[in-house]
Amino acid sequence: MKGLLCSALLVLGAVSAFGQTAAPGLSARDIMEKNFFVSKVSSMQFDSVMVLINDKGQRRERNSTNVVKLQPNGVDSKFLITFSTPADIKGTGFLQVEHIDGDDDLWIYLPALKKSRRLVANNKKDSFVGSDFSYGDISLPKVDKYRHVLVRSESVDGADCFVIESTPADDTVRSNSGYSRKITWVRKDNFLESKVEYYDLANRLLKTQIVQKPQLVEPQKGRWFALYREMTNQQTSHRTTLSIEKVNAGAKVPDDLFTVRSIERE
Repeated sequence: MKGLLCSALLVLGAVSAFGQTAAPGLSARDIMEKNFFVSKVSSMQFDSVMVLINDKGQRRERNSTNVVKLQPNGVDSKFLITFSTPADIKGTGFLQVEHIDGDDDLWIYLPALKKSRRLVANNKKDSFVGSDFSYGDISLPKVDKYRHVLVRSESVDGADCFVIESTPADDTVRSNSGYSRKITWVRKDNFLESKVEYYDLANRLLKTQIVQKPQLVEPQKGRWFALYREMTNQQTSHRTTLSIEKVNAGAKVPDDLFTVRSIERE
């Protein structure tokens, strides 16, 4: 009887450790799919303040306006980011149009060159306007681009989280992202990420992202948006903070805003 009791306790402990009591029947892929969709807001406008901080504590601030709109398929989003300060990047624009069945369209407009440049998939690992975020970090990758494993449960900032390890599904994804794997702490209450670790192609910890101040921006659909993110390069000690302000969820956004011509307007 004691042996049976011990076995039962071990099984219950294992189930609890992997968070199945909080979300019975959810696989690692299910959890990451919920994470992917939880921030798919129908439409939204907001301002953001990006601060770049080097290892000596020196700071550079960049301000931008941002517009997001979900496409009719309910999966792909469109993003438009326009920088207003400082003077050396004023007018710089970034446009991303997601495609679930193919590569996303990525464009960046550089005022100094008076022209837009289309980015290819391999550019996704490049730094986004000098920050610690890459172009690929701007939006969550398609779920099936990675293989996902539920590792454990763990608390981050008081929120109980699933800990998911994600590895690229193929060498192309691995090369384009610049990551050998990612570990994501996904909140059990709203499925927004709280923390992400990114490992370089040599499997060394490259970056850590902390996600805070979740806000329910579209209650009828259960959509959340984080108002603060901080990305730290663990290999250089450089970090970037991103603070979101003046959120206008449900803003009426015309489709013709998401065009190359639009980002070229200074």
